[in-house]
Amino acid sequence: MELVKVTINNVTREYKKGTTFLEISKEYQQEYDNEIILVLMNGRLRELFKTVKEDCTIEFVTTAEESGMKTYKRGMILVMLRAIYRVLDRERIDKVRVEHSIGSGIYCELDGKDKLADTIIADVKQEMERLIEKDLPFMKRSIGTQEAIDLFRKYRMYDKEKLFRFRRVSKANIYNLDGFEDYYYGYMPPSTGMLKYFDLFPYHEGFILLLPNMSSPKVIPSFEPRPNLFKTLQIANRWGRMMEIETVGALNEQITKGNINDIILIQEALMEKRIAEIAEQIKSAGGKKFIMIAGPSSSGKTTFSHRLSIQLRTLGFKPHPIAVDDYFVNREDTPKDEFGNFNFESLHAIDVEQFNKDMKDLLDGKSVEIPSFNFKSGKREYKGNVKTLGPEDVLVIEGIHGLNDELSYALPKESKFRIYISALTQLNIDEHNRISTTDGRLIRRMVRDARTRGTSARETIAMWPSVRRGEEENIFPFQENADCMFNSALIYELSVLKQYAEPILFGIPCDCKEYLEAKRLLKFLDYFLGVSTEDIPKNSILKEFVGGSCFHV
Repeated sequence: MELVKVTINNVTREYKKGTTFLEISKEYQQEYDNEIILVLMNGRLRELFKTVKEDCTIEFVTTAEESGMKTYKRGMILVMLRAIYRVLDRERIDKVRVEHSIGSGIYCELDGKDKLADTIIADVKQEMERLIEKDLPFMKRSIGTQEAIDLFRKYRMYDKEKLFRFRRVSKANIYNLDGFEDYYYGYMPPSTGMLKYFDLFPYHEGFILLLPNMSSPKVIPSFEPRPNLFKTLQIANRWGRMMEIETVGALNEQITKGNINDIILIQEALMEKRIAEIAEQIKSAGGKKFIMIAGPSSSGKTTFSHRLSIQLRTLGFKPHPIAVDDYFVNREDTPKDEFGNFNFESLHAIDVEQFNKDMKDLLDGKSVEIPSFNFKSGKREYKGNVKTLGPEDVLVIEGIHGLNDELSYALPKESKFRIYISALTQLNIDEHNRISTTDGRLIRRMVRDARTRGTSARETIAMWPSVRRGEEENIFPFQENADCMFNSALIYELSVLKQYAEPILFGIPCDCKEYLEAKRLLKFLDYFLGVSTEDIPKNSILKEFVGGSCFHV
């Protein structure tokens, strides 16, 4: 009997060669509050049904960690699909689309010969519970790429068939749950038994799969509908369907046909049309002097504010940009987070009192000198930027707290028009694998920061969790307060960003903790065919990130 040495929590033990990580994890599960769902073996993620083949060091990954919760959600989606295809006859299903997140829920739609009645969803939920109760294993097999194409054609999963036509790798990993086979971008749990927490219920024309989040992995959260966000996401989906590009495979197909220039022109025209509509909405509202623009990191707020200003000019307005960041308190007065770092995302990092005094004075017809913040010295400075609001003047105010009324407490509600902007991608990898809007923004930020700030991809990835915490606290809770929403995602952008992101991601050493995320993003970008920047207009939001914008961004 051959033994191997396994080091866990600085303690080395011997196991039989061929022991599964699942068997080992069961010995330690009682020491963890949340379910162990993956392991890190010598710094590399591994599924629990993999076996120990050599001496190694392992760390357990639970559902309270990002990679663990993503695995949990992936497993739940496969359980849901297995249940749908059991409750309904496969021949009566055209497509099940896993669309986008709404809070802690994932919105899905079903196309087929049967109307999606509430009773069907109740039956699917009951079947999911039965599959979980049986603790069925997720089986994994590796097949050739051509075999995968043939397999998904047989299953009438044509988006996956198209995706694999553009894959350079020779193999594909297929997961099987109770006879139902599918492909997923990422790892799976060992079995259905650990997927205890979920809900499924009708929503609009589809249904919501409600799942826990990593802050409370054993709690099914209450569902927050977020109607404005949902409407914006549905508009994005309609754009994708109108252009017949809902998935990466469809985009790649259009690129190979030489149609990318038309796609760029149509997408940019749709975006310009939407910006013009927002300008008209501001004019129709009447009496708006403060256009408050807020959104998460790398949403393209700066370019959007410039393009909106141009549209406002065509309607007779005189827009003036103001950055809330120019009202930062001096560096030594900036609040700190729980790790002792400056918390620039906090509302208290802004001199809210001075901001309100200046804005109220402008509204009352007074002349006000607007400050600018010197990020090198960490001080607010005054350089003679005096403004006075005339009848046609409006202030276009950009900052992450723009939708929070605490920022502009002194201003009458009727004087404000609030816009929420985010990059809400309408593209999915295939019908069952979503593209996270967070991933799109992270890639945008890596590319921009490497170009404009000399920040490495490793540094951007390292700071991203802190950025996300700030967004969860200061932006997302207020998004439904907006008078309108703007989606800045471009259907073709990841094909462009790929050329810029891949080299800097490859530069992350394999011995640092950010390497795992870099590896995941590289695998993700590998799905896309590359596209040149030469046909992208200079006023495109994408130019804010890759360079060459006609605006000072």
